[in-house]
Amino acid sequence: MTAVDPPWALLAELTHGCPLRCAYCSNPVELIGPSAELTTTQWIDVLRQAADLGIVQMHVSGGEPLLRRDLTAIVAAADRAGIHTQLVTSGVGLHEKRLGELMDAGLRSVQLSVQHADAAASERIAGARSFAAKERAARLVRAAGLPLGLNVVLHRANLDALDDIVELGLAWGTDRIELANTQFYGWALVNRDTLLPGREQVDRARRSVAAWRDRLGGRPELVWVVPDYVDGTAKPCMGGWGSVSLTVAPDGTVYPCPAAAPLPGLDAPNVKDHPLEWIWRESKAFTLYRGEQWMSEPCRSCELRTRDFGGCRCQAYALTGDAARTDPACRLSPDHGLVRALVDAPREGPSPVPAYVYRDEGHRAP
Repeated sequence: MTAVDPPWALLAELTHGCPLRCAYCSNPVELIGPSAELTTTQWIDVLRQAADLGIVQMHVSGGEPLLRRDLTAIVAAADRAGIHTQLVTSGVGLHEKRLGELMDAGLRSVQLSVQHADAAASERIAGARSFAAKERAARLVRAAGLPLGLNVVLHRANLDALDDIVELGLAWGTDRIELANTQFYGWALVNRDTLLPGREQVDRARRSVAAWRDRLGGRPELVWVVPDYVDGTAKPCMGGWGSVSLTVAPDGTVYPCPAAAPLPGLDAPNVKDHPLEWIWRESKAFTLYRGEQWMSEPCRSCELRTRDFGGCRCQAYALTGDAARTDPACRLSPDHGLVRALVDAPREGPSPVPAYVYRDEGHRAP
């Protein structure tokens, strides 16, 4: 087998089902239905293989993983295998009994999604009533003594509410607030014109984050995921394609990146057909953009190539139709003008009622 370091992280997408319909969702527009999902037994086998491969951290995600009735069994299997599990959830459906069962099974932490500090605005972005459920979930997690993180996807409709969002996180007793500027994949790409902020709005939010960091001194931790469209700096592609993590989709297809499903030529393998170790070390999907040999100029000779790994393959494909091109978010890319034109396009402030195309099971985006 090819000499390559083992991964340490797994994103387990148990289902694409979700009670929310978030306009920024990065799930593919071709959602996987429940009938195609891996069974409990298959997931348990995946986790055994993952541990043997070297994985020590798993984000249990979706969609909404609480929709899986066997979630407790899956968490328990991960715990037996020595894998640290974090539940990534909307909070809808998390009740005291369910949380207790998950903790008994070995759940170690919870990451709760939040769309806005204002209930009505939050539910407009999510496309569903959910704010009260989130508030209840946060209260339950803190009462249980589990670490609690908030994940807030930032965009044109909530960047100006960043102060209120941080205040909400403090009121809910969170340990970590991830302020993640929208990455334009899946449904977020469909809604890009509505979600994409301008430079001034991003700069105001950035200044606010800096002020909060000075005030809070790291408790809770504030994480700012850069808006690469605006900053002109390519984000590292998953820490390097096929370098540190892998994603298992609900049907067992394995990807180096959760947004990689649309990429042509991957021939993405499935755990029902191949061992996870072979998938990681030998499959075309994981070796295609691993390392530097695939790079063309300007990446090939750029001193940043060992830090940003040529940027995001999924973004390069979404913007240019060629996954091997330099990520256009990078100001050094010959295609950077595509991103600059989008960011600098005239736009007004957030619309009172944004015209979102909501994520919808069983439907494709137009």
